[in-house]
Amino acid sequence: MIRHILISRTDAIGDVVLTLPLCGLIKKYLPDAKISFLGNSYTKELITACTYVDNFVNFSDWANDEIAKQQLKDLSIDAIIHVFPKKRVAALASNVNIPVRIGTRNRVYHWLYCNNLIKLSRKKSDLHEAQLNIKLLKGLKLDINPGLTEIPTYYGLKPELILDRGIEGLLGNDKFNLVIHPKSSGSAKEWSLEHYAELIKSLDPTRYRIFISGSEKEKDILGHWIQSLEDRVINLTGRFSLAQLLSFISKADGLVAASTGPVHLAAAAGIHALGLYPNSSSINAQRWRPIGVKATYIQAEGGDIDTINPATVLDKIKHWQK
Repeated sequence: MIRHILISRTDAIGDVVLTLPLCGLIKKYLPDAKISFLGNSYTKELITACTYVDNFVNFSDWANDEIAKQQLKDLSIDAIIHVFPKKRVAALASNVNIPVRIGTRNRVYHWLYCNNLIKLSRKKSDLHEAQLNIKLLKGLKLDINPGLTEIPTYYGLKPELILDRGIEGLLGNDKFNLVIHPKSSGSAKEWSLEHYAELIKSLDPTRYRIFISGSEKEKDILGHWIQSLEDRVINLTGRFSLAQLLSFISKADGLVAASTGPVHLAAAAGIHALGLYPNSSSINAQRWRPIGVKATYIQAEGGDIDTINPATVLDKIKHWQK
């Protein structure tokens, strides 16, 4: 009997968000199972905000294999799902004899370290990343194929952090609170700052309150550009932890970004989310668009994301107020 399942996803924020529905589905079909989630320090606040995750395991603490093996033994894991394939994690799980070790067939080392191999090719699939993650549940004898409209019900994302009054006070009911997240820490094709500036200047300041978000590193990159926008935006770059960002986004009305973590946070939080994508294999909207009850996307006709016209983005945003 499987009582404790470890989900291994040690990569970025957006990837983790799109793995959370897998946890929700496990809780639906195996309600008595405990779920632990192996992730990195910088995604901890996101993972612990998911109501379907019972325990966070910090991959960043695994300084050496002995520490990792002892922690795995202490957890008494019955099954591990390698959502993000990582050879070291697969080897450690095998070494401590986790009974059920689920991975895809297309990783050679999974044939050595996993005993439940799933036929799944992400590169050749037409499915969304969240749906591909869910396919791995076949290793638990759960053959589930939810549609994209069903998946948002399984995020289980409940931000609990109470924002500082000074931050929350920036939001108001008199205007539409729009967050723009122009950078992606190099994880995605980015719409140009010139296009974002054109979009911002075309939004009626009497109807829209615009916030610019970004990491501490992006604060310096965006500094001069934000100054050029004068009083049209409120600069929030470098001000938030991940938990604070999640809480702020959940209280805003909408967000625009490329294929990066915050657009998936917004979709999972249930606010309007608009993702901008190139039409390129493996990084297009078909694979990575935000999934949410108010989420949508615009995809370029080709590989150049800057062929997306700011007027097209403006039109999408205007419809959010209708």
